[in-house]
Order: sequence, then structure tokens, then C-alpha cells
Amino acid sequence: MVRLIVSADGAEQFESWRKAFADVAPDLNVCSWYHATVQPGQDDYVLVWKPEDDHFKNLTDVKAILCTGAGVDHLLRSPDFPQHVPLVRMGGEQTVGLMADYVTWAAIGLLRDARIWAQQQATHKWSYNGVARTCAETRIGVMGLGHLGSQVANHLARVGFQVSGWRRSDGQVAGIKVFSGKDRLTDFLKECDILVNLLPSTPETRGLVDSAFLRNLPRGAGFINVGRGDHVNQADLLQALDDGVIGGAVLDVVTPEPLPAESALWAHPRITITPHVASEASRTMQARYVADVIAQMERGERPSLLCDPEKGY
Repeated sequence: MVRLIVSADGAEQFESWRKAFADVAPDLNVCSWYHATVQPGQDDYVLVWKPEDDHFKNLTDVKAILCTGAGVDHLLRSPDFPQHVPLVRMGGEQTVGLMADYVTWAAIGLLRDARIWAQQQATHKWSYNGVARTCAETRIGVMGLGHLGSQVANHLARVGFQVSGWRRSDGQVAGIKVFSGKDRLTDFLKECDILVNLLPSTPETRGLVDSAFLRNLPRGAGFINVGRGDHVNQADLLQALDDGVIGGAVLDVVTPEPLPAESALWAHPRITITPHVASEASRTMQARYVADVIAQMERGERPSLLCDPEKGY
């Protein structure tokens, strides 16, 4: 019987994972990383989120490492991560759907200036601030056209936005205007009334969103970050908001997480913060995806979200 060792979310959450796998894959042997007798071996799969660095030495011989997140940069950055072991990111239709819904919600909120409505409600203030602008009149750009980004872009196009995308390497997405490479990034930004960041965290993308970057957007543009917190220079973002360079921001990812209570991001009137919840699928749907990936690999097939350590995602 195939064995899956669950490290994700700590020992206290193992029972919820066991129940989820019992429902969707009853033949899968699921055990806890934290049980004293469990030793990972060459026939095992391991499910992780943020393991301690000293755990990696016990993962060198396993069949594959599966991550409960769509982003795996935090694993690949560890010098002890076993680069030779296959690493698979979280996927599945619910993960994609949740991200698409979140970005649509955030984009329409920025489009209609909904942050002001929330503030008015909190202070019991009735003040008309209608915004006469529709999705069809709004250009939205998705930066990062991987598995999630390309499907988010297509969803936004179906909603009615004018959608473009940027990717670091050449490639096309059906129905989407695509800009490729560093030399086209400025051209892409100039066409974004709302910018969505879905890039992975790599040495090239960390700190990318700074004051110079933001000045390339149309004045008053909106910014949605569902990529990684370390993409953003927070001081530059706050200054851009104060200066009107950026009209509003929705941040689902920040650095560090959780965001400290004293952070200036919390209180800024033009920022909406959510606690890294954009696309976390239900435990059952995550378990189903993991079971499907393991079945694929047992048949000798390559999972679509198998990572490339050299690229960092």
C-alpha cells in the first residue's frame, strides 16, 4: 500500500488530514510525520507546508514531496532542501476557482472604490461616492501567467475586463494580450488600470514592486498582490498611495506573516488586507488533489504542477 506521511500544519492537525484522506482515498496509508515510529523511506510520499529546516535531512530518499501551497519558494530557498526529490505544488479546480473569485472581488472593489464604503459604514457615515466605471472600461493586467495566473486572466476576461498579461519568458495565453520579457514590462504596466501580481518569489522578483516600478502604472491605478509579500517594498507602496501614484491596494500576502500589529499597512485608508486566504481550498479538495497526484506518479506519469528547482517554481 502506498504511504503518505503528513507533516503539513503540525501534529495537532493530523487528524483532520487523516479524515479527509479516509473520505477521498481510503486505500491510501496515511500517517503522521510526528509519530515516533514513522521514518520516511524510498516508497513514501510526504505532504508538507512549512517544515523545519532540520526535517529536510529526512526527506532525501522519499518518492516525492507535495506542498499544500501553490507557492513553494519557501521550500526551495532552504539550502537543505533535497533538490533531487520531485516537488509538486498544490493545485486543483477549487484552488484555481478560489483565486479567480478573490481577484475578481478585489478588482471590482478597487474599481468601485469599495474601501470608502467600508470606512463609511464603520463610522456610520452616509456619503454618496458613486463611481461610474465598468469592467469593460477597465484595463487589468496579470503579472505572472503560470498555472494560476493564466486561468485568472481568462476568468477576468469572461467577467468583462480588458485583460493583458506579463510573463518573464516567451509564451502565449489564448485570448489574452501577452507581454514577455523584462524589456516589455514597462509597456505592460502602462496599460494596467489595475495590476494583479501572481509572480513566484525568486531572486529576480523579490523587491520588484518599488517606487520606480509603481510610477510606470497609470496614475491612480489599483494594485492586487496575491503573489508573495517579498515582492513589495512596503515603504515605497505606502508613499505611492499617499502621493496618489496608486489609488488603492488589496494585499493578501505581506512580509512578515502574520503582519505585525504596529505595521503601517493596517491603518492606511487605501489598503485592504486579507490574511493569506485568496486560494486555500478545503481540506477535502486538497486531499483529493494530493491523492490524484500520488496515483499519477504511481502510474509513472508526470504531474502538471511538478516544480523546476532551477527556475525556483
